[in-house]
Parts: sequence; structure tokens; C-alpha cells
Amino acid sequence: MLAKQIKRLASQSLIYGLGGLVSRILAVLLLPLYTSYLHGRDYGRVETLTALTAVLVVLLRLGISSAFFRFYFDSTDVAHRVRVVRTSFWFTMASATFGLAAGWVAAQPIADALSLGHDQAWLVRAAFVGLWAQLNYEQLTSLFRVEERPVLFSVATIANLLITVGATILLVVYFHQRAMGVIVGNWIGTLAVYFVLLGYRRYQLGLEFDRRLFRAMNRFGMPLVPAQLAIWTINFVDRLFIATFKGQAEVGYYSIGVRIASATLLLLTAFRLAWPAFAYSIEDENEARRTYGYVLTYVLFITCWVSLGLALLAPWIVRLLTARPEFYAGARVVGLLSFSAVAWGAYTVVAIGIGRARFTQFNWVVSGVAAVINVALCFALIPPYGMIGAAIATAASMGSMFGLMAIHAQRVYPVPYQWRRVAIVGGSSIAIAALGRSMHLPLAPSIVLAAAYPLILLPLGFYLPAERRRLRAVGRRLVAAAR
Repeated sequence: MLAKQIKRLASQSLIYGLGGLVSRILAVLLLPLYTSYLHGRDYGRVETLTALTAVLVVLLRLGISSAFFRFYFDSTDVAHRVRVVRTSFWFTMASATFGLAAGWVAAQPIADALSLGHDQAWLVRAAFVGLWAQLNYEQLTSLFRVEERPVLFSVATIANLLITVGATILLVVYFHQRAMGVIVGNWIGTLAVYFVLLGYRRYQLGLEFDRRLFRAMNRFGMPLVPAQLAIWTINFVDRLFIATFKGQAEVGYYSIGVRIASATLLLLTAFRLAWPAFAYSIEDENEARRTYGYVLTYVLFITCWVSLGLALLAPWIVRLLTARPEFYAGARVVGLLSFSAVAWGAYTVVAIGIGRARFTQFNWVVSGVAAVINVALCFALIPPYGMIGAAIATAASMGSMFGLMAIHAQRVYPVPYQWRRVAIVGGSSIAIAALGRSMHLPLAPSIVLAAAYPLILLPLGFYLPAERRRLRAVGRRLVAAAR
């Protein structure tokens, strides 16, 4: 049964990951375009507004998106599920529209507060249109996730991306719109697919709003809002500190490192899309606990391997994908940010027990402590060390958030996590990455070292007997094929 559950999660994550894979590949392939047509200050403005919209998404959702997944699986009754869908949809529509109106009116003060420069009010307004589109689009595509229809989710995602990329290239290259072209291009595809989905889902989106259900969902979701804001602080506030102490240009260089490190986030995005619906759909508590324990180990194994490769190969990847030498400095933060994403993925796994037990009231304490650590380290490290200090602050706060959530979640919903294996895979990958970068290994040895990581784990005792048997079987098949 465990193998069946892991296989189901893996297959769904792979399909969800198709859209994410296309997204990340296109984002990386667009780096030469951005670095050719945008100056560091332009790119910094885009990243700053991206950070702003990320926090506003959290505030405007009021935790309803998280509650949607939990309450949808409360009953298999079709009428109940339709009420959950409609109540979530109309709340999201109203909240997003309020946010758009507020941002439109206050555009110039927002531009001044973010140090975007003079006459950037229309850039802010464009970002708020994107905010409206993102909130409503994600609410509709979440229906595919609870229905466990990852193929349709990926089709919508890929269509969105293709339209977005085409629009962005047209606006930036042909019309020379620079930062405005990136901002507007990013939501054209989202809006186009959203309106198609409105027609596709019209039978589910009637005029119904269950106030009692909304209050129950709100009680579940509201405690998650400060927790999500704290997580936003960890993910984005470093760019505000860099902009203040080092300037928007360094924000642009730092963002190159963020983009490269996002390859780890690609895997986690695919996993996180499948994870809530999968985790809540397991009805038997013992089976759920055992499955969660193995999921943490396997998620860390895969993400640590990817992060190790990124850390070792970062200098060559950045040079390949950027058009100007001024952006090469971004390679210095790739390793730290990649392993920060690993900690984020581990946090996502262990936090599911809190949601399953509906004990979300203290999530904000865990993430709040981690955010305080992040802000304190940003104050201490960014003025003297710039973006390296920001990356250290992110890694330290993400690691502490995972550790604190693991302790808290185990008290609420005990799960038999495989802590020895977790320590082996995490510690060894970080140590190898640090050693490889300190030795300034050439390209070929770096590739070999990254590729050999699963074999390095063998003498460290990471694999279980059944896993070693599977590895030997795979090895024999490879040898036979080579002959």
C-alpha cells in the first residue's frame, strides 16, 4: 500500500511538473533576453514588484486557498464540494477586485515607498492587474488539483506560459517596453487562460455563497495568514534590504542567482501542487503517517541532489545564460539559495500534519520566529556583504523554520520520520557542495561529483535493504544494456 501511495504521488508530481518544467526552462531561456534588453535597475524593479504582489496575494486570500483543499475533502457529497468551490470562487473574486482598485488609486505612493524611481505609477498599476489575474487564475486551476486531474492542470499551465512568453518577447524586443513589457507580458497569458477556464467551469460557478461554510474556512485559514506573511518575509524581504543598502542593480544580480536556484523550486512546485490533495485524501491515519515519513526522505534526497549539482555548476550555468558579465556575480549565491529551497520543501512536508489535525493556530509562531531571524541577519549581513549576506540569511531562516515546524508538528500529529536518513542526505550534500566550491573544481570534475552523489550515499548507510536491492537490479540492467 505504501509503494502504491508513493507511486501515485510521484506520478501526479511528474505530470504537474511538466508545466513547471516548461515554466522554469522558459524563465531560464528568457534570461539572455532580460539581461540584453533590461539594465540591472529595470530587472530590480520587476523583482521588487514581484515581491510586493507575492505578499498581497497572501493578504487578499485570507487563508481561504489553504482551507479550500482541507474542506473539499471533508465529504464526498457533490453538493458539499460545489458549495466549497463556489464560496471560495466568489470570495477570491471580490478580494482580488478590491486589491486591484486599491492598487490603482495608490500607485504613485507605492512606487515611492518601494524606491522604484520617478514616474513609475503605471508600472505599479500593471503589476496590480497581474495580481488580480493571478488570484483568480490560481483559484480556478486549484479545482484540477483537488480533482486529481494533473494533465488538464498542465495543459492550462503550458498554454498560459506560451502566451506569456510570446507577449513578453513582443513587448520587450519589438516595442522596447523593458520593465513594463515584462510585467504586462507576465499576465497576458494568465488572463487569456483564465477566461477560457471560466467558460469551462461555468456549471460549477453559480451564484452561491455559504456564509457559515466561509466562516468555518476562515477560522481554519486565517491563522495561516501571518504564517504565510512570515514566509514571504523570508523569501522576498532580502531584496528590499539589498535595494536599500546596495541599490536596485545588485537586486538584479541577486535575482539571477535566485532564478538559477529555482531549478530546485521547480521540483518542489510540482510536488507542492500534488501534495495537499494527495495528503488529505489518505483516509487511514496509520497509512497517512507512514506515507508522510517516507515522503520527507525521498523529497530531501531528490532536492539535495539537484541543489548539489546547481551549487557545483553555478559559475558555468550563469555564464551560459546571461548576456553581460555584470550578472556573473549571481553565481555566488546559487548554492545557498538552492539548499534554502530544500529546507522549504522539508517544511512543506512536515507542516501537512498541522493541517490534517486542523491545529493551525500556532503556525505563525514558527514562521514568525524564522522571519525575525531572517530580518535580523539581513540587518547584520547585507550592509557589509551584500547579496551573499542575503543568501546566508535566507538559508539560516529556512533551516530554522523547518526545524521548528518539525518539533511543533510532531507534538500535534506524530509521524515516524526517518531522521537518520534525513541527516545523512542533507549533511552529505551540503558538505560536498562546500568542499567542491572551496576547491574551485573545473567543470568536468564538478559534473562527475554531482552525478555520483547517489553512489556516495551507499557507504554512508543511507539506503534501506530493499532500496539497495533495487539499485543493484538497476545496475545489472545498465551493465547488460552497455554490453
